[in-house]
Amino acid sequence: MNIRPLADRVLVEPKEAETKTASGIYIPETAKEKPQQGKVIAVGSGKKDEPMELKVGDTVLYGKYSGTEITVDGKDYLMMRQSDVLAVL
Repeated sequence: MNIRPLADRVLVEPKEAETKTASGIYIPETAKEKPQQGKVIAVGSGKKDEPMELKVGDTVLYGKYSGTEITVDGKDYLMMRQSDVLAVL
């Protein structure tokens, strides 16, 4: 993939939504929660006054409605600012 985020942006591959609960009940497609965890695929160079703290391969938590959804080569990704990331796992 040849996507290089600019400035303080990161490209995140969202984790798959859960299909089954802990007790074994299957969740229908219409009731699945939007994932809030993903893996960093690419990072920008950061800003002059805000260096990039994330790196490729980090597993991160982000807000439910963070980022912009994009599709590249049939795969869904989220492009978001570093400040939209809540934590690194």
